[in-house]
Amino acid sequence: MGAGHDHGHAHSHAPTGGTATAAYVGTLRVALSITLTVMVVEIVGGIVADSLALVADAAHMATDALGLGMALLAIHFANRPPTGNRTFGYARAEILAALANCLLLLGVGGYVLYEAIQRFVTPADTEGGLTIVFGAIGLVANMISLTLLMRGQKESLNVRGAFLEVAADALGSLAVIVSAAVILTTGWQAADPIASLVIGVMIVPRTFKLLRETLDVLLESAPKDVDMTEVRNHILALDGVEDVHDLHAWTITSGMPVLSAHVVVRSDVLSAIGHEKMLHELQNCLGDHFDVEHCTFQLEPGGHAEHEAHLCH
Repeated sequence: MGAGHDHGHAHSHAPTGGTATAAYVGTLRVALSITLTVMVVEIVGGIVADSLALVADAAHMATDALGLGMALLAIHFANRPPTGNRTFGYARAEILAALANCLLLLGVGGYVLYEAIQRFVTPADTEGGLTIVFGAIGLVANMISLTLLMRGQKESLNVRGAFLEVAADALGSLAVIVSAAVILTTGWQAADPIASLVIGVMIVPRTFKLLRETLDVLLESAPKDVDMTEVRNHILALDGVEDVHDLHAWTITSGMPVLSAHVVVRSDVLSAIGHEKMLHELQNCLGDHFDVEHCTFQLEPGGHAEHEAHLCH
């Protein structure tokens, strides 16, 4: 290590255990299979029963299937090893897939809302009994998928996107069943486009929430569970630390937060305990507050920041 200008790495930046989504490949595949099956069933049911609500739910499921497929494709790329030019490999592909998924969801939501309004203008004769049967099939399948995705949605944006989509589908299937029951018992055909409106309204707010989280990652905002003020205070509380600057934290992809900081340490402290001991102190300091596997610290003696500022000019 060069005197006065040490770069300390807690561990390697390269992803060694894969992304958070990678642990749920099997789950995503099963959810994709269920979604494709129910999508086909609801398309057939929507045509046979002349139910816009069923067709709308099938369209949403088609988007879900595409989103799940993109998530699985993103995992394939995200787990490719890093290269000299792509030091984090293709881990960010997962976030790009989540972004594309959001845009697709917004498109489907808009389509469903438009078609529902058109159905008010030109009413159709929906077969309530058949709609209930197909809606019930969709609801059962969605509940199975939700159970499979429950755990993973807390750890991965892509899995969370899939979970939210399936959750919206489950509510959509419930809305289909309710509307069909109303048609069957009262003959009020407007219940079908109303259910379609409900499905469309459910899609949009959840999509905006996921979109905001995805954009935060792409804009390299600090991870939402990391308090940067608290991190700074913990570092400054260490014996011998005079200042911390160029403190940054961001997320490469789900489950892979990164932190870097320039830490100014008194020269006498560095000489007394050594750079390795100081790095261990920093790792232990942040261990309960950040994933230290992806932390990088540059240790500097007092006055070095002014030297760096001079070099930059």
